[in-house]
Amino acid sequence: MPHLVLEHSAELADSHDLHAAARALFDAAHEGDLFTNKAAIKVRTTPCHNVLMGTNPQTFAHLTIYLLSGRTDAARADLATRMLAVLDQHFPDVGALSVDPRDINTQTYAKRVI
Repeated sequence: MPHLVLEHSAELADSHDLHAAARALFDAAHEGDLFTNKAAIKVRTTPCHNVLMGTNPQTFAHLTIYLLSGRTDAARADLATRMLAVLDQHFPDVGALSVDPRDINTQTYAKRVI
């Protein structure tokens, strides 16, 4: 844990290095105090092809961070601020950037690892 899911305007794949952004998010997650087990961090990007929004340019990158429950609001806010700074470095010309840390219910979460 955590899962970092970066949804973005599909055209960003043509104009930005999404792999570099994913790597930077991975590194930033590991550098903080919340995630010391590097093997547990997962980052993926998802292009969104049909986007309508009020910003100009009409582009976005939104990071959802799925965390096991139990983190304080302050820790999640600090994480969101740090991750937004990474997004801003990699997507300075994108219309909207956002980060949403969300808790995963540890009582119902299931996983399998080889």
